[in-house]
Amino acid sequence: MSKPIVAIVGRPNVGKSTLFNALAGETISIVKDTPGVTRDRIYADCTWLNMNFTLVDTGGIEPESRDVILAQMREQAQIAIDTAHVIIFIVDVRQGMVDADTKVVDMLRKAGKPVVLAVNKVDSFQKFGNDVYEFYNLGIGDPIPVSAASRLGIGDLLDEVTKHFTLEQTEEEEDERPRVAIVGKPNVGKSSIINRILGYERVIVSDIAGTTRDAVDTQVKYNGTEYVFIDTAGLRRKSKIKEDLERYSIIRTVSAVERADVVILVIDAVEGVTEQDAKIAGIAHDRGKGIIVAVNKWDAVEKNDRTIYEYTKKIRDTLSFMPYAELVFISAVTGQRIGKMFEIIDMVRENQNMRVATGVLNEIMTQAVAMQQPPSDKGKRLKLFYMTQVAVKPPTFVVFVNDKQLMHFSYVRYLENQIRNTFGFKGTALKFLIRERSGKEQ
Repeated sequence: MSKPIVAIVGRPNVGKSTLFNALAGETISIVKDTPGVTRDRIYADCTWLNMNFTLVDTGGIEPESRDVILAQMREQAQIAIDTAHVIIFIVDVRQGMVDADTKVVDMLRKAGKPVVLAVNKVDSFQKFGNDVYEFYNLGIGDPIPVSAASRLGIGDLLDEVTKHFTLEQTEEEEDERPRVAIVGKPNVGKSSIINRILGYERVIVSDIAGTTRDAVDTQVKYNGTEYVFIDTAGLRRKSKIKEDLERYSIIRTVSAVERADVVILVIDAVEGVTEQDAKIAGIAHDRGKGIIVAVNKWDAVEKNDRTIYEYTKKIRDTLSFMPYAELVFISAVTGQRIGKMFEIIDMVRENQNMRVATGVLNEIMTQAVAMQQPPSDKGKRLKLFYMTQVAVKPPTFVVFVNDKQLMHFSYVRYLENQIRNTFGFKGTALKFLIRERSGKEQ
């Protein structure tokens, strides 16, 4: 089931990033950082009162002039409109209501998305309480006073945000068709792959300002199976606005990945694998999606008998945090191995839904412990009591141990490798939950 996306929108210096950190850092749980994911993280997986959602910070570069400020805000608001289920619009109580606030609100209102108005920097309700009422003039509902810096009013804000979740969360649950997101940097050939799969040209992108749209869903029938391809290619901007394109492509990617079962990361064969490819891959890895790396424009690469091995090594080194990812070398122009992609998609989906019997898992665990002693610390040794699979998509295992602190990451990886040696699980992440239990309970 896809998680709702909540985007924070507002002018520069109203406290977007501070609010993002307050929501993602302490008040709510945030998923651990993964190698390959940008350290300056602008999205976070969050939970509030047992409701899960993805929080996105649309904060951009500090603009140089008032004209660029307006352009920047329009871009940010449009991205939020495209990707979010709920939008938090943040304003500054100390600056009061300004003309630029009303212009963004006009855009948000036209979109018909739920908007929650947060009035930030209300550190003292006694001092700023009456100033909050001014923001009723924006006409988008009750302003909620908060102080991101002091963590005041955060609960009230989240209560209001989560009221809008129910419909969005249940909307896509009934659709059982495989959902495949095609992600990657701009100009790697994502839309060309979709067009090749469909067999005809389909206009997805436009360079005219203001024509940015949400990710496009395409239904494809192949060998009797219906697939839904989620295409993230429909985003282009005029280069004269100096903006952080990487930030926007990541927001768009998060939106598509949330809704997908399998993610195809498209890499440009001519350019080679890059750090940004690793960041985009990390988003899918974080969420335990099935992952296929499609190296496009393979027809344009000069080859010898070692090219494919050298290329594979480079990709594996750069994406070392997800060695399970499946690789396929394709050409959207010639159609090379496009059919093979569907075979891999089906295989990855099977692996994502694979279940392993508890008895077999515990045999693997016992053999693993016999081959490599669990770690110890200050005379205390890790004991593994029991392992069972509790979920699929991704396959999730619970391991009961005597002391969680002794369960080092490297030993979890060792266990994972033993399971993969037996069952493969190609193309999908495996998730491990470590639980403590005393020896008397076995």
